This record gives sequence, structure tokens and C-alpha cells, in this order.
Amino acid sequence: MREILTLQIGQCGNQIGLEFWENIVQEHGISNEGIYQGSNPTQIERANVYFSEARGGRHVPRVVAVDLEPGVLDGIRASSLGKLFRPESMVCANSGAGNNWAKGFYTEGAELLDSVLDIVRHDVEACDLLSGFQICHSIGGGTGSGMGSLMLQKIREEYPDRMLSTFTVMPSAAVSDTVVEPYNSVLALHHLIENADMTFCLDNEALSRICLDVLKIKSPVHKDLNALVAKVMSGVTTSLRFPGQLNADMRKLAVNMVPFPRLHFLMSGLAPLTSAATAGYRQVTVPDLCQQMYGPQNMLVNCDPRHGRYLTCAAMFRGRVSVKECEDTVLGYASKNSSAFIEWIPNSTQIAVCDVPPAGMDIAATFLGNNTAIQEPFRRISDQFSRIFRRKAFIHWFTDEGMDEMEFTEAESNINDLVNEYQQYQEAPVDDAMMYDDPAAYEGGDAGGYDEHAAYEAQDVAVE
Repeated sequence: MREILTLQIGQCGNQIGLEFWENIVQEHGISNEGIYQGSNPTQIERANVYFSEARGGRHVPRVVAVDLEPGVLDGIRASSLGKLFRPESMVCANSGAGNNWAKGFYTEGAELLDSVLDIVRHDVEACDLLSGFQICHSIGGGTGSGMGSLMLQKIREEYPDRMLSTFTVMPSAAVSDTVVEPYNSVLALHHLIENADMTFCLDNEALSRICLDVLKIKSPVHKDLNALVAKVMSGVTTSLRFPGQLNADMRKLAVNMVPFPRLHFLMSGLAPLTSAATAGYRQVTVPDLCQQMYGPQNMLVNCDPRHGRYLTCAAMFRGRVSVKECEDTVLGYASKNSSAFIEWIPNSTQIAVCDVPPAGMDIAATFLGNNTAIQEPFRRISDQFSRIFRRKAFIHWFTDEGMDEMEFTEAESNINDLVNEYQQYQEAPVDDAMMYDDPAAYEGGDAGGYDEHAAYEAQDVAVE
């Protein structure tokens, strides 16, 4: 089976990463020391996708954890999973990035880069067949955005033919941690657009809303939000980690989900999401899962899929479910809501089924959608960026680290182009797509193909 190397960058990346490892050691029946204790052979059959084997049958996570200050990594070492990770796979500096993208990309992050790339190289060489990299980071602060962008760029240069997927926590409209968040986010998104193959978008506002409104947690803390992210991460990677009735690897998923290279930002959803108080009063069925996972209240990024249209989707079901029932339910939903899907991509929903349910559940589903509504958070970040950039506020902190002002302008125009591309595909009428398929249906066209000459003549008449 093809291996995946996980990179956790910055405070947020390491916290969601830790929660992810807690989740998957439980699913694979591995103890906190890395020893397999389960009784079901399918649990461990493909554990080598995320774990490498060490002496004495010990399973060691294939991960590199990076931060520019030691606090979070010390917390991981002191946690219940501290003994699971290889000590040299944790790399930190002592200076911190001070919420500054340029520090993470040009100065502090660049100093740490060589030692991180050495560990990455060592882990890659130990693999039989590396499928790709999975990066966990946020783009509001300094390390996750700045050093995250640097790692993306370097890994793309060194391993151009491997898949590169990212779990990216985006800044939310309601809660802002830092004033320069729009700068950091726009600069990091610029690199994500160019270098990532798939980006799973998440944001704290949507996560908080799910905890409050759906799970009925009165005052959610970061651990509750990270637990949701970890569930999505383990759901997305299920078909890589367990044998199932239908299987998808990282590349298969990307091929089916990303119709144009720049439009690789995916929104994710989870089902079932119910509060602990009501969970005992309901039996979850496949139609329930389908209804929930397409619902806007279950999306882990703060944008409403009803405001856009789906280019592609993937539904991953876990547990003892009938493949036929899953397919019928999902296809039934798609045909009933056909206006929500782009007409010129037929069979745009991919379905995967895995027999092994998440810990503590009978059946569950993870949803991924490439929806044009994802432009909403980009537009919001771009508006905030242009407001402060117009007055050149806070720019000296970035230029002092060796940045050029032109980089801001380039990054901003790249994001505005991306928003326009999403908008263009959202509004593309079906007739445009059919024009070349059925030219005889159009005046000025004949059965032999679309008549360009007639079209130009018509244009000339209109101009005159």
C-alpha cells in the first residue's frame, strides 16, 4: 500500500495533528506506546500507510512536526501520546514567527528549513512507495502560513510527482486572532493555489457553530474544535487506511475531485452529528447520513453551498452499509437537486464504502465537495486585505524581513483571479457547454462543426 508522510506546521497544525493521531491509533487498535492491541486483522492490515514499523512490532507515526517556538511540541511530548512519536521527528526553533508570514517564509523559517528537509528526506527514503504528503496548518498566524508556504514550495520542487494535500484552517469572519491575519492569509493562499493538489478548507467559525448549535456544547474549547477536524481527516483518509468494498487512493480522489488545477479547494462535511443527549433516541440510516452531509449546517467551512454549485463531490461511507443503498441515495439526492450541480460534468459524485466504522459509531459518512461557493471566504479575506493594504498599514513588519511590496500585489491579484474563475464556472450556462457538442442545434452551425466564420460575421453586423 502506498505511504503518506504527514507534516504538522505551527501551533494550530500540531494541535489538529495530535488530535488526528489520537483518533487513528484508536481506530487501528494501537496503544499509546505504538503496540498493536486489537483483535481484528483488518485494523492493522494497512496501518503502514501512516505508520512505519520499528523493533518489537512497534508502530511509529510517519510524521514531521515543526514549530518556530517550543511550547506546543513540549505539550505533545508531555501528552498521553508523547512516547508514540520519534523524538527527532519534532523540530523547533526558539524565536517564534510573531504572527508574521515573512518571518516564517524568509528569516526564522528559512533557518530551520534544511534540518526539516533532512528528516523529510530520511522518511521518504524509508518508504517502499510514497503516495504523497499531507500538511496540517493554519494560514492566519506566522508559522503555519509562512513556513507552511515555504515547505509547500520546497516539497513541490523536490518531489514534483507526489501528491500534496493540505488541511488548512482559514481565518473566520467573527473571530480574528491577529490584526495582520489578512496579510498572512492572502500570502499563504497565493502559495496554496500554485503548489497544492488538494486543499481541505476548515475554519474556526464553522467549527464553533457546529459545536454550539448541533452538538450542543455550551462553551466549546479548542479541543472540541480539533476533534471535529480530526474526524474529517480520519474520514477522508479511511479508504487509504482500511480495505473496503470500494477503494480510492489520494491520486484517485484528486483526479475525480479537481476539474481544473487551480480549483482544488474542497469543503468538507460530517454525518452523523448529534448531541450526546439525543444520540440514544435515534437510529441512523443511510438516507439520514445523506441528508445531513449535504446540509450547510454540517460544513466545516463558513460558506453556504446553496449559494454556489457543485463541480464535483465525494461521499465516503463507513460501517456495515449496503453499497447499492449508498449509491441509490446519493444519486437520488443529486437528481432531485440537479440545479445545485454543474450540468456539464456528468456523474460528478464519487462514492466510497469502507466496512470499518469510526470508534464508538455504527455507521458514519464524510462528505467532500468542490463547490463554487468556496469563493465566499476568499472574497472576504481579499476585502479585508485590500482595506489595510490600501493604506500600507503594518507593511514595514514584512518588508523589514526582506519582502518586496510587489509580492502583496501579486498575491492579491492571484486570489481575485481565483474568485473570478469560480464565479465564471458558477454562472456558465449549459448552452455554452453544448454549443460544440451539438452544433446543428445552433444557427450558423452545421453538422460538420461550429461555424466560426458565421459567428464572426454576426459579430461584425452587431458592431456596425
